[in-house]
Amino acid sequence: MKSIGIVRNVDQLGRVVLPKELRRTMGLPARTPMEFYVEGDKIIIKKFTPGCAVCDSMDDVKEYNGKYYCRECRLAISSL
Repeated sequence: MKSIGIVRNVDQLGRVVLPKELRRTMGLPARTPMEFYVEGDKIIIKKFTPGCAVCDSMDDVKEYNGKYYCRECRLAISSL
């Protein structure tokens, strides 16, 4: 894990501000959905990648009416 030498405090509401330089480098515009994971004593923050609403696949996922579907499930649904 690479340290970037920036420290931020958690505020009274539990928020942490990601430094502007980090957001710009990682391509994180305002309102980007993020996921949180815990690994031992580490908190990992990752850009949210939606999975298929039917099978949870992450391959070739596209949005339809606010839900995400992979190619295989889109084909299966269209054949009904």
